[in-house]
Amino acid sequence: MSSLNDVEKRYFEKLFGMQSGYVLDYSDSTFGEFFYRHNINIHGQKYQTYGTSKAKKLRAFWEQASDALVGKVMGEMLDAYEADCVLSSRTSETSILEKARGIVARLSGVPVSSKPTQAVDDFLHNEFTIPNIRKLPIEAMAVPVIESRLNEARTAMGAGAYLSTIFLCGSVLEAVLLGAAQSDPARFNRASASPKTADGSVKRFHDWSLAQFIDVGCEAGLLKPDVKKFSHGLRDFRNFIHPYEQMSSGFTPDEHTAKVCFQVLKAALASVAGERS
Repeated sequence: MSSLNDVEKRYFEKLFGMQSGYVLDYSDSTFGEFFYRHNINIHGQKYQTYGTSKAKKLRAFWEQASDALVGKVMGEMLDAYEADCVLSSRTSETSILEKARGIVARLSGVPVSSKPTQAVDDFLHNEFTIPNIRKLPIEAMAVPVIESRLNEARTAMGAGAYLSTIFLCGSVLEAVLLGAAQSDPARFNRASASPKTADGSVKRFHDWSLAQFIDVGCEAGLLKPDVKKFSHGLRDFRNFIHPYEQMSSGFTPDEHTAKVCFQVLKAALASVAGERS
């Protein structure tokens, strides 16, 4: 049982918009996937103490999980909130976010950093250059496919096909991380975040989700933490390839969203290529 108190819960409730029964813009499937990465079946009977809405399941999770686990999960959910604000051109509630970060630090047993986190604008205004694709750890036969998709993403952006731009960015990121895993399987398989089967063995790479590749890629040192945070935002929007996911979120990506996703992809490719210090 976590030590999260009623006052602290209010900060998360406010940021995540839980008064409506929802949590951020998660659908049932993406909410389940988010928790699955932490080996939690959030849709199971265990978390239906107060009801079946996502907000009620999250409240049950707060009560039943340990401080360390709640801190880890809430820290990542705050990253998702921040990424969603950027991708959706919304202003984040900075003071509440900072307070929530402090609560996560308490739960996790780590001191609150005196160094401010990198501003979102710093990341967005960095000049990331797409590296030579042949420098990436992907097989030679995949190089022309990746280059073609990058060119198509630029064309889609110029034509105002913003949803297509996001889909292409997500597909390139997934292909590059899969290639990185295949080129150094031991590095990916030994990561604590690597997805496991019921018998505890690591799943085959082709059965990994993009979210799992992002988490392990960061743990393995291929992706910087800032790239991990915004890559999960890109991953969430890439899920709009399923029309009902977009319908349930009620959000239509615009030019800003597409530009941010392309910026995330450029930063990710530079990280994987070893061109970010």
